Amino acid sequence: MISVPKRMQAVVVHGPEDYRLEEVDVPTPGPGELLLRTEAVGVCASDLKCYHGAPKFWGDENRPAWAQRGIIPGHEFVGVVVAGDDAALAAQQVSVGDRIACEQIVPCEECRYCRRGQYWMCGPHDMFGFRNHHGAMAQYMVIPPKARAHKVSHDLEPHHAAYAEPLSCALHAVERADIHFEDVVVVAGCGPIGLGLIAGARQKNPLKIIALDLDDNKLELGRRTGADIVLNPAKEDVVARVKEMTDGYGADVYLEGTGATPAVAQGLNLLRKLGTYVEYSVFGSDVTVDWSIISDDKELDVRGAHLGPHCWPAAIRLLEEGKVPVEDICTHQFGLRDFQKALDLVADTSGASVKVSILPNAESDAVVA
Repeated sequence: MISVPKRMQAVVVHGPEDYRLEEVDVPTPGPGELLLRTEAVGVCASDLKCYHGAPKFWGDENRPAWAQRGIIPGHEFVGVVVAGDDAALAAQQVSVGDRIACEQIVPCEECRYCRRGQYWMCGPHDMFGFRNHHGAMAQYMVIPPKARAHKVSHDLEPHHAAYAEPLSCALHAVERADIHFEDVVVVAGCGPIGLGLIAGARQKNPLKIIALDLDDNKLELGRRTGADIVLNPAKEDVVARVKEMTDGYGADVYLEGTGATPAVAQGLNLLRKLGTYVEYSVFGSDVTVDWSIISDDKELDVRGAHLGPHCWPAAIRLLEEGKVPVEDICTHQFGLRDFQKALDLVADTSGASVKVSILPNAESDAVVA
């Protein structure tokens, strides 16, 4: 039996730019539920956009709010199972003491998408840390029966293990790209998602992977993650350079992982005719492009990608086998008390960090860089 306290520290969402550290009751798992002692939770661009009130999360004149007040945020997490009834343990195929990571979405299993096996597009779209299920910016959290859990080795550092979430997302985007051996693949961005895109594309073994970023240090990290060539759009005409490397045709595949609006037109311009554009990012504002490039000019195949369905086992395996330089990617860790510093660091566009994590049960609240 693992001892569990009655009270815990947790970050609670009260609205945009109003997240508060509070003392709350440790949740009690119900029938079919697990109790997790949270080890690490990543802070991502989606967390930041929700914090700053992006319409995608809080609604506008065209859509209702999706995120909820009173929720504990945090959807990129890993932790140790400390309690759960026999049904919960059997259903998730885990034991008390196992380390698990969970997919972000908690699918309803009843809508048309779930019934067709497309659970990642679930209609109600309940998700840890945003809607109907508390997330991991707390010392403990409940894992509901419909959650999708995956065991992770205890040999990984907690913040490295939590990188399974963005990595699985990136792998799904790579799957959507349908990369072939002879392809020239361009990845926009060397942040947490972009680096995952590079790592995933490397596993497909295309002819060439070109990474783009405005930060030379992150470009070097992109190279260590698997890029063959790195280019800085602030220092050179990357569209011209890519065409030079492809006999004037352009890249076969473009994977967008920056969330920066200029990266969209950049991708459309550097792709060859009949090329493939895959968009993963969450944008903070509307993006305007010349759609005739997609249609009349190039007949591009434009695909979206959402979450990391069916990619979690592969992502975890890459981490456990040391195929991704997570020691360089996971740059900063904070205690729960310093959650605001973690959010602010993710918001810093100077390139001060790559992947920022919170360690809710860390003994010290000091930052580790």
